[in-house]
Amino acid sequence: MKTLYMVRHAKSSWKYDVIDHQRPLKGRGKRDGELVSNTLKGQVDPPQKIITSDANRALSTAHYFKAAFNIPDAKFVTNHSLYDFSGQNVMNIIKSLDNSLDRVMIVGHNHAFTSVANMLGNKYIDNVPTCGFVMIQFEENSWNDITTGKTIQTLFPRDLK
Repeated sequence: MKTLYMVRHAKSSWKYDVIDHQRPLKGRGKRDGELVSNTLKGQVDPPQKIITSDANRALSTAHYFKAAFNIPDAKFVTNHSLYDFSGQNVMNIIKSLDNSLDRVMIVGHNHAFTSVANMLGNKYIDNVPTCGFVMIQFEENSWNDITTGKTIQTLFPRDLK
């Protein structure tokens, strides 16, 4: 059985004159990152690996989950291909995960994450909000073989406020 944790980056700031890839989290994003990650650590098993987009807002969000789940540096990686908005690169990453991993967290962006969550899960999600978490389990033993899994849990910041 394989379990995928998807986290959309937390709320980012448009306050700074930087390229999209470098936009930082805003205050609300930092608070949501801490709130959601600390709530989840008591609800789900830790991921065996976290793979995050290298965009500043996604990487900053991923660090909250790294800390909450006490993930070692060797199991925390960036992948520029997760800086994807269509979902094609996200699917390629998921399908090519190492089969020795049963629980993986990916951190990235919309519209890709909402599309992939709806493609792979069995529960329709209108929009994965910023710092939204989606957990999908698959019966397959190979990441390359996954098709439709079961959406086990969603946790959005608004659920905790």
